[in-house]
Amino acid sequence: MSITLEIEKMTRDEKLQAMEALWNDISGNGSDVVSPAWHEAALKETEARYLAGQEGVSNWDDAKKELRKRFQ
Repeated sequence: MSITLEIEKMTRDEKLQAMEALWNDISGNGSDVVSPAWHEAALKETEARYLAGQEGVSNWDDAKKELRKRFQ
């Protein structure tokens, strides 16, 4: 199947929505997704910062809203 998108004509919000839809579809079957080797190290670094009180926690919906606001 071949799909052609005119990405340059899409708004930033439309692009983010498309990315989110693709990610939701791809991540639906976690057994097919293999994390790269660097990802474990990044997660451990984030966990260490969190445990040290240097990293906060955000609700996913709030985080998405903040990212959309920041990059629009």
